[in-house]
Formats: sequence, structure tokens, C-alpha cells
Amino acid sequence: MSWTKQLEVDPGSRITREYATRRWASAGFRAVDTRASHVRRAVPAVGVNLSLRIVWRPPAVFAMQGALLEAGCVAEVLSMSPDALNSLFSLCIGFALAGALASGYQALVQRPAGFGLLQVGVVPKAFAAVPFLVFAAPFIIMRNTLRGARVERRRFQFVMMATVLAGFWSMMSGTFFLMTLRAAGVLA
Repeated sequence: MSWTKQLEVDPGSRITREYATRRWASAGFRAVDTRASHVRRAVPAVGVNLSLRIVWRPPAVFAMQGALLEAGCVAEVLSMSPDALNSLFSLCIGFALAGALASGYQALVQRPAGFGLLQVGVVPKAFAAVPFLVFAAPFIIMRNTLRGARVERRRFQFVMMATVLAGFWSMMSGTFFLMTLRAAGVLA
């Protein structure tokens, strides 16, 4: 005797025997012909309990797709505010400037830049390293953090904190660099 025949349905339940053992499922469960495929024969549609089916959520509306308005289903295009776009641009310029400075230093001196440049004592070389490190620090922080995460097995919280610090530092140095370019008349 199959499990569908043994099913005892509570009279007060919302699920009836007819619903639980309908012949054709809405999802199209069918037996697979073994001659056409190497797949074994599937469970017949009679044994599928439709109360166990998955109800999928509708797809999310992302910012690039726009949001549907109630009146007439007209799509309203969602875009970034000018301030957010300017901050993102400053962040990207700051990381690019930091990477270019650190890579240029490494190509010139044949060793990676680091905060050890400040530990040479009170000499003009240490004072000259300060403006360089102000703009190259986000790259140095991220390089040291990612290397430390792999080699020293640093915790995720430390890596995340260093990433946020490098991001803010990069955004501030990028903002200063863009303001300098605007003051010089290079950018409009």
C-alpha cells in the first residue's frame, strides 16, 4: 500500500486528501523515460505532496533597474546623488593615487614603501617622507593588511577595520587631490 493511501487527513485541516494527492503537480513533475536518458525513473506525480512546494519570492528591484510606480507602472530611474557620486569618485582617485605613488616608489628605490620611512631619525629624509606617506598610506595599509591576513591569519574584524580606515583615508586624500586639481583649473 502506498504512502498516499495511508495518509490520514484531519477533517479540520486546510489540506484535503484530493489536494495532497492530485495527479498533476503545478510544477510539472513527470516520470522520466529511462530509454531517452541515463537518469533513473523519477517519483510519479501522484506521490508529490504540493504543500511542500517552494514559493519563490519575486525578484528584487535593484537601483540600476528602477522602481515601478503604482500609477501606470512607469519606471522611475533611481540614480546616485551628486554628493554620493563625488565621494565615490574621490575614493577611487585616492586609491589610484596611493597605488601609483607606492608603485612608483617601489620602481625607483627597488623596495616597497612602508611606514618605516619615518623611523630614520630627525633628518630631512624623514620630513620628506611625511607628504608621501599621507597620500600613499591607503595602499600601504591595504597591502600590509591583506598580506597579514594570509600570512599571520589575522581575524576578519581586524581586516575589516583596516579596510574601512584605508577607505576613509583614501576618500580624504582623493578629495584633497581633486580640490587641488579644481583650484589649479585642470578640472571644471
